[in-house]
This record gives sequence, structure tokens and C-alpha cells, in this order.
Amino acid sequence: MTTNAPRPEVLRYTAFSSAPDGGNPAGVVLDATALDDNDMLAIAADLGYSESAFLTAPPESLGGQEGRAYSIRYFSPKAEVPFCGHATVATAVALAERIGPGELVFATRVGAVPVEVAEEGGTVRATLTSVEPHIEEIADADLTEALAALGWPAADLDPAFPPRVAFAGARHLVLAAATRARLADLAYDFARLEALMHRLDLTTVQLVWRESATVFHVRDPFPVGGVVEDPATGAAAAAFGAYARELGLVPEDAVLTLHQGEDLGRPGELTVMLRAGDARVRVSGTGARIS
Repeated sequence: MTTNAPRPEVLRYTAFSSAPDGGNPAGVVLDATALDDNDMLAIAADLGYSESAFLTAPPESLGGQEGRAYSIRYFSPKAEVPFCGHATVATAVALAERIGPGELVFATRVGAVPVEVAEEGGTVRATLTSVEPHIEEIADADLTEALAALGWPAADLDPAFPPRVAFAGARHLVLAAATRARLADLAYDFARLEALMHRLDLTTVQLVWRESATVFHVRDPFPVGGVVEDPATGAAAAAFGAYARELGLVPEDAVLTLHQGEDLGRPGELTVMLRAGDARVRVSGTGARIS
């Protein structure tokens, strides 16, 4: 950005909550045309949110309705990330307040991500559809290192949920706690976990506890992004949905509710929708502007 160019407006929205003090806040720049990578990183670092989103004109190949298709990039305070669910939801809500609800499509580094935005009783809800997901096993030595960094004994894992790396736009290590108390007690070695995550190309570690057949509580350490914990993580929710379905832990056609942020004082709710015959995962949530 040249010194004479005006600084673009930086909006602040939260995702996965209709209350400004809930969910996960994100910075949103609706016109980042004049910004280079360093500018975007500086804005994200200045905000200090886990991610911020930056929009520019879409590639011609993207498709979508005119005026409702965009290229989008995501920056944490430390680096660019390939995909971010909560910043996508926050951006979709910000756009809906300006151009109305309806269909949007975003060109991300990992592929096209369509978003459907609807207004329900004065509340705006956005539903994103992930790129095609996959899961993979984690080496025993890497799992041992992850547990050591977290300070979790292996006996504290839920044996019904085998550790896996899951992808639905970004890579997340899924680990399931046997109890809610284990999930609540999170005090990890930041540098040690960060080093492992860089080596395995992980965006977050998705820590989960199963309350019932379709209700889960989750937490996401995010040291590679420069923050201790992400308050509500849409990309990880999509990855977890794919993980749970592929391992037969939930039906092929299911709606899951993920509660996140309660332990941080920013409660949020993520809805994960799985459809039989469609490998992609849909993640839905409300959003609100932060004044």
C-alpha cells in the first residue's frame, strides 16, 4: 500500500454467535485491492484476532452471481492460512448487511467455497460448504509428542475416537478427551506444540469431548497463528465432521452441534451438516458486528 493511498476500512465481526461478545472475532476488509501481503499481515497483527479476511475481485473462472463472488485471503497475526471458517462466516455476514442475504462464492487458496446467507428473525446466519475433505493417520511418535506438549496422559483420551489428522480446507489434528474436565484443563507448552504443528502442517489441534450422540464440546489451540486458543473454529468443525463420518462415529447423514468458546468466556455454537452422497461438509453459524 502506498503511503498516499487511504487505509481501507477494517470491519470487526464475530462468527458463530449473535452476540458481539461471543463466538470468534475476525477482521474483515471488503476491498483489499490496494493491499500487499505485508499490509494484510500488519492489519491482522494489529487486530490480534486469530484471523482476518481480505477480499479482492474474483478470478474469471470462479463463477457465481455478479457482485456476489470474491477472492478471499486469510491472515493470522503471524502468517497467512489457507482457509478459515469463522472469518468466512464473518465476511458473509458483513456482506449480507450491505448487499442482502443470498448466495456468495469465495475463491480461496484451497478451492471455491460457496456460502448461503439467510436472515432468520433479525439474525443473519451463514452456511459454508467445504472443499472435499479427507483424513489420515498420525504417526505414533507424533501423537506422543502432541500429548506431551498438551500435558495430556494417553489414558485421558477417549478410545472411541482414534487420533487422526483431518482436512476440509486446512489440516487439524483431532484428539478426543474422555471427560469434560480434561477438555477444560488446557495449559500447554506453546513453543513445543507450535514446533510440532509446523512440522505436520497443522492449522489447529481440534480437541473434542462428546456430550451426546450429536453434541460435542471443542477447543482449538492455535500457536502457529500466534494465539493460544481459537474461540470458534469453522475449518476445524468441517474437518471434524468429515472425521466423525468417515470413522462411522456419526451417521452419514447427520446434524452435529459443536459448542466452543465457553472455557474462554466467548461461547459460540457451530452447526455441522453431513449429507449422504456428498463428501463435502457444511458449517453454519450466526454472526454479529462488533461495535
